[in-house]
Amino acid sequence: MAKKSTTSETASEGSSGAREELEVAGRTVSISSPDKVYFPDAKITKREVIAYFVSVADGALRGAGGRPNVLVRYAHGIEGEHFWQKRAPSSRPSFIEVATLSFPSGRTAEEVVPRDAAALAWMANLGCLELHPHPVRAEDLDHPDELRIDLDPMPGVSFAQVQDVARVVRETLADLGLVGWPKTSGSRGIHILVRVEPRWTFSEVRRCALAFAREVERRAPSIATSKWWKEERHGVFLDFNQNAKDRTVCSAYSIRPKPDARVSMPLSWEEVLVCDPAEFTLRTVPAIVKDRGDAHAHIDARRFSLESLLELSRKQEAEGQGDAPWPPHYQKAEGEPARVQPSRARAKRNEEPLPEGGVGEGTREPDSRPENNLTKKPNRRVSTKPLVEIARADKKDDALAGLERWKARHADIVSYLWPEDVLVDAMRGRHRTWTRIRVNLEHVPVEQRPQQEPLDAEYEPWDPRPVNAGGMRWSRKLQKLVPARGSEATDPAPGSEATEPAPGSEATEPAPGSAATEPGSEATAPVLPSAPQSAAPAPALPSAMTDEDE
Repeated sequence: MAKKSTTSETASEGSSGAREELEVAGRTVSISSPDKVYFPDAKITKREVIAYFVSVADGALRGAGGRPNVLVRYAHGIEGEHFWQKRAPSSRPSFIEVATLSFPSGRTAEEVVPRDAAALAWMANLGCLELHPHPVRAEDLDHPDELRIDLDPMPGVSFAQVQDVARVVRETLADLGLVGWPKTSGSRGIHILVRVEPRWTFSEVRRCALAFAREVERRAPSIATSKWWKEERHGVFLDFNQNAKDRTVCSAYSIRPKPDARVSMPLSWEEVLVCDPAEFTLRTVPAIVKDRGDAHAHIDARRFSLESLLELSRKQEAEGQGDAPWPPHYQKAEGEPARVQPSRARAKRNEEPLPEGGVGEGTREPDSRPENNLTKKPNRRVSTKPLVEIARADKKDDALAGLERWKARHADIVSYLWPEDVLVDAMRGRHRTWTRIRVNLEHVPVEQRPQQEPLDAEYEPWDPRPVNAGGMRWSRKLQKLVPARGSEATDPAPGSEATEPAPGSEATEPAPGSAATEPGSEATAPVLPSAPQSAAPAPALPSAMTDEDE
């Protein structure tokens, strides 16, 4: 990577407003604000991020190259607002390849297909720290060539237990005649990739992943689970739904939005079973790769048949284990069980009363605004799990800080809580995520269970758009100013959730004006026209919503 020139008409050299042109893989890549800090704690700039991706390009392209990628953009660094973007920017260099994906809605999207280090540098200039490829090649978008095994630990579960489950995964793969390639997730988990022949549909590959998860759970029931509903999980969850169409996971050499710029690191089985994920960061990985090469260098040497997993799936079906729930908003699949939490279904059948102390999973939590509780109809669905909601926040750290304050107020019951009793949920909004924290009190004696309290960290996630001084927001649908949410008539029901966008929707495309799409430009909020002077004063605005994806 060579610096071709530095130009700046509006900023002095060294300022974040400078522009540079880099020669990468024989192409010229324009870099805006190269000194912008992406990781404040580690003082890592955009220039360093781009240099990192160029240095590990061969390995990164084994994971994400030749595949359509969703852009996850941290244009203002990890402490700023980030968003997901399906569609490639309309203004892009001629060397950026795209593939057109079709969705159930009938709409299409052109997604970026990186082929060389220059494409990775261009994506990094847009703020893409993580690479999120689909499990298909651009040449065949209907048949995955990768089975993804995602080991996702529940709260409080140590990485050592994740490694224990990984050992069982390796043994199970070997018994089925398959070879997996492990890597750290860059967060708390482990990903194992299996290259497969592109002969099967997304639904068939997902069904194989479900059968595999159930088999691992059968072999190690005390540490692994395939249960979709969080209330039934323990230990390490094998997330089979990561193989559903339009789902992506961060690929090899992705930089995670952690303060230390931790990397999703490809490793050998011997390494992954003894490693410390904190050892692999943006500043340490290039030297490791230079010293011993890419651990996944031969991942494409062989593709495997899924027949052994399909046979296992048929055997499980014959034993009464049918399909498992799909993620929210996916079209109902044939043979899929009801998408309702087991405790909620039991409560409905048995007409069980609300648990003492706390609010059930299926009930509507009391709103912190008393006037709303007088106008909202109660939700009749109840749960056998006594849950209390602690916090809703745009940033995970703020929600966790609220949890710690709640624990300090209720120190006498903390010792009764199991690690899995603390439920930290990444709630997906239209473009970003926010965090909800709940606590399951089932292991706390009934007489000591605290009641639902006003949320320690309270956040209104349903209307994050800018509001002007007159309390008006810009409606993209109506293309005019409308009153901002906050009145009784427009408030969402307390306890409702911001959910993941439906596959095929345009939910991950930034709305016109809400984000820059020119190469090198930065994401900005739309400018709202002024409201009439007689309008009501605007409510306080929430800050940007961010979260970390496992």
